Amino acid sequence: MRLAALFSLFAAVLMAQAPVKLAYECTPADMDAFGLNCSLEEPCAVYLELASAEASGNRILVAGNVHTADRTLYSLLLASDDNGVTWTEAHPRIRSSALEQISFFDLQTGWVSGEALEPLARDAFFLLTTDGGKTWRQKAVFDDTKFGAISQFQFTSRAAGQFVLDTSRGRTKRSELYETNTGGEGWEIKQTSPSLLRLNPRPAAQLGWRVRADAASGTQRLERGGGREWERVASFVIHVADCRP
Repeated sequence: MRLAALFSLFAAVLMAQAPVKLAYECTPADMDAFGLNCSLEEPCAVYLELASAEASGNRILVAGNVHTADRTLYSLLLASDDNGVTWTEAHPRIRSSALEQISFFDLQTGWVSGEALEPLARDAFFLLTTDGGKTWRQKAVFDDTKFGAISQFQFTSRAAGQFVLDTSRGRTKRSELYETNTGGEGWEIKQTSPSLLRLNPRPAAQLGWRVRADAASGTQRLERGGGREWERVASFVIHVADCRP
């Protein structure tokens, strides 16, 4: 192997091993918009939280949000086309919102669930893709404000899907089941329940990605595998910034 090729391979290995730190600048406009009470002596720490990961062909996607101790700032959808070595943002950040579950029916068609958090979960939405996660389109579930978070969703075809909306308040548990036959373009309520409804989980063989916090390194790890065998693909620094006046 030539020296230049060997150096490139070594550099790629180092990049894959180094934790990724999300770029975030805490501006005065953000501090005002989110009502952050920060000072030089007590800055407001900003953290990364990843909720799920999935792959479509060679593209890996992770979803989550950035937040302070008591405010959700922006949603986050990251993508990598080189096995986790480099990352880009696959969709613009959405203010005061979080992204949760990612699911693909095939190599082209996928969805990401999300909701606004100000501070209660409301205005559930989906991001939709038909080109393998290269581009995404946001689609609201409801025309009017409705409180609740999507606890689970699944699609059995490009068109047919279901989701459970958790509308619990405090100790009172409630949920609603919705269905679509338009790929998530429109939804109809099918059931209400005084408990949290559950959809049938996907077969275990399909569960190949996970994200988890690693307190020792201060990172969230992206891993691929199953059962007791999980391989680290990438890691992300949890503490991304501090807001100061």
